[in-house]
Amino acid sequence: MHTDGSADEDIDLRHHGDTEVGEGLRDYAVNVRTGMPPDWLADRLRAAISDLAAYPDPSAARRAAARRHGRATEEVLLTAGAAEAFVLIARALRPRRAAVVHPQFTEPESALRAAGHAVERVVLGKDFALVPSAVPEDADLVVIGNPTNPTSVLHPAAAIAGLARPGRTVVVDEAFMDCVPGEPESLAGRLPGGVIVVRSLTKTWGLAGLRAGYVLAEPRLIAALAEAQPLWAVSTPALVAVEECLAPAAIAEAEAWAARMGAERDRLAAELAGRGLYVVPEARASFLCLRVPDALGIRALLRERGFAIRRGDTFPGLGPDWLRVAVRDRAANDALLEVLGELGI
Repeated sequence: MHTDGSADEDIDLRHHGDTEVGEGLRDYAVNVRTGMPPDWLADRLRAAISDLAAYPDPSAARRAAARRHGRATEEVLLTAGAAEAFVLIARALRPRRAAVVHPQFTEPESALRAAGHAVERVVLGKDFALVPSAVPEDADLVVIGNPTNPTSVLHPAAAIAGLARPGRTVVVDEAFMDCVPGEPESLAGRLPGGVIVVRSLTKTWGLAGLRAGYVLAEPRLIAALAEAQPLWAVSTPALVAVEECLAPAAIAEAEAWAARMGAERDRLAAELAGRGLYVVPEARASFLCLRVPDALGIRALLRERGFAIRRGDTFPGLGPDWLRVAVRDRAANDALLEVLGELGI
């Protein structure tokens, strides 16, 4: 693990999985659950169209998020997806020394740099395990993912909570935490002082086009973020989605999916590892991170055969020998394994 105070100009922080997808390609690049949203949610979203003449009222959705995590409503801010949350954090906070733990989702660093903040990268070492002592002692803003995109590593909650201290804000991107049954390492229900938890409904419920997420933090931080947020930033359909997806029945449905997905993810990881590939161990999210010799060349060959895979070299801390693969259903995963076999992998 090491720190890097410079930005690598060759890394495109704004490159995301949707850039990989094209007409006629089977999508293993975007970490959004396929076949979503379910009919019951789609029906509620269609019904919300009749309320579009009125300005959005976030009250019910905010209460739903608060109930979901045992928080007060003053500890919740609804956002247009997790990406907006990172922009608000970059606008509202004035860090002297910001540290972003990599590899991770690149939008937090991108938002900080766009707001004029210098960013120091803390690059994780073997198997991308977190070593809290590697974070600079005087960093007053620390950003980390859990479970982390793209590595699928789930860090212990105690290790992340241990990063919190007076004068420091710790931002935890939990966009994929609902991939983990029971969410044992989530800080959403604990919220140590100075910790901001960012959550998303995009991944599990297939709502990338709707932009629905929320932030959990102590009231003073929520108030600061709210000051940086435009009025009515979250649309009425997105607010309906938050309310519906955080209801007990929906949470139970998501937990059942997470268990099924986890079993299929572990099968796919074992198949890939059995072919001699390095798969980041103990994956806990809905994707796998692989090290493959000439990964960019393999990615190009897969595209020729109709498969879109996420390149890894746009994540700081990875490089040209890395790929990220979204976990799909068994049939789709077997199709990917078959074409890899045809390529000699």
